[in-house]
Amino acid sequence: MSGKSFRFGKTIAVLCMLALAGCSAQFRNHGYVPNDEDLSQITVGVDTRASVEDLVGAPAMSGVMTESASYYVQSRVRQFAYRKPEVVERQVLAISYDSAGVVSNIETFGLEDGKIVPISRRITGTSGASESILRRLIGNLGAFRASDFL
Repeated sequence: MSGKSFRFGKTIAVLCMLALAGCSAQFRNHGYVPNDEDLSQITVGVDTRASVEDLVGAPAMSGVMTESASYYVQSRVRQFAYRKPEVVERQVLAISYDSAGVVSNIETFGLEDGKIVPISRRITGTSGASESILRRLIGNLGAFRASDFL
C-alpha cells in the first residue's frame, strides 16, 4: 500500500466519522426538580414556603396570579441533525400552599400528563376600521364649532 492511498483512506475514514457524528442525536437538559430524598424532608401541613426553599432550593416559577404554588420544571430535549428539537422527557413538581403559606399538597406530573393548549390569537378591533378615509373626513366636517377657531 502506497503512502498516498493510505492518506486517502485515512481521510475518507475521518470524513465518514464526522458525517456520522453530525447525524447523532444531541440532548440538552433544562431546569431542576428536587430528588425524592430531598422531597421526603418536606412535611405537608408543617413546612412553609421559606422552609421548602431552604430544603430544596428556589422554584423555577410561582403561581401566576397568586402565590398559591411553587413549580419546579425539568425537561430533556433531543435534537437530531437538522430536525426540529423534541421534548422527550418533562417532569413538573407542584408544591401547593394554603392561605397561611403552609404546604398543603405535593404533586408530580410527567410529559404524559400534559395537555396541548391551543393558543388563540385574539385581536382587538379598532373602532372605525371599516370606514374609508373619505367617509371619516366628511364625517368630521360638521364637528367643528366657531369657538374652536377663536
